[in-house]
Amino acid sequence: MRMMLARKSGIGSRPKEHSKDDRSPRVRRLRRSELPVETIELARFLVGKTLVRELPRQRLSGRIVETEAYVVGDAAAHSFRGLTPRNRSLFLEHGHAYVYFTYGNHFMLNVSSERDGVGAGILLRAIEPLGGIEAMVRHRGIGKLLDLTRGPGRLAAAFRITKQDDGADLCAAGPLWLGTAVRRTGSIGISVRIGITRETHRELRFYERGNPFLSGPKNLSP
Repeated sequence: MRMMLARKSGIGSRPKEHSKDDRSPRVRRLRRSELPVETIELARFLVGKTLVRELPRQRLSGRIVETEAYVVGDAAAHSFRGLTPRNRSLFLEHGHAYVYFTYGNHFMLNVSSERDGVGAGILLRAIEPLGGIEAMVRHRGIGKLLDLTRGPGRLAAAFRITKQDDGADLCAAGPLWLGTAVRRTGSIGISVRIGITRETHRELRFYERGNPFLSGPKNLSP
């Protein structure tokens, strides 16, 4: 009888390779044809979708819960003064990664958002962690779940995003990609953008209302 109970409860069974925390939900890679070819529309569309990072031995994933649009002609956008070697990924066809280094120690992940040759993009500001959380904790060196991916610099650090990811096709097979939503997206709020000094009046930040992983002042996310 004791042996039967042990088998049913899993006592003495072989340990699993990964803990439950390390399992990412099933998600399909987004096709480029599914992405809106317009910056503001794409910024809204990405809220609730999934960001996936494939590491050699593990997959990291999270729900995108906050984005900012940097549109054509936007003085706050890196593409405002035209194509340069640094910002060339912003001018790629929508659905490519534009990664830049800022403040001396942070990478930022953006998604190109217009047709090929037109410079515009969407900054991914915050993510709700889903899979590979233990690895994200190691990457960040902190244990507070709410602070793992709340903010673009934290997000990039948790997902091990670097300049090597600049120009990556987020709709193609590779280590960094965009996936479908794992659950229904909540109500989307809109506000001004955070941490910029130009075109500060424009309401081009989009976020999932009530999500605890949002960045910035709470009064911007009612």
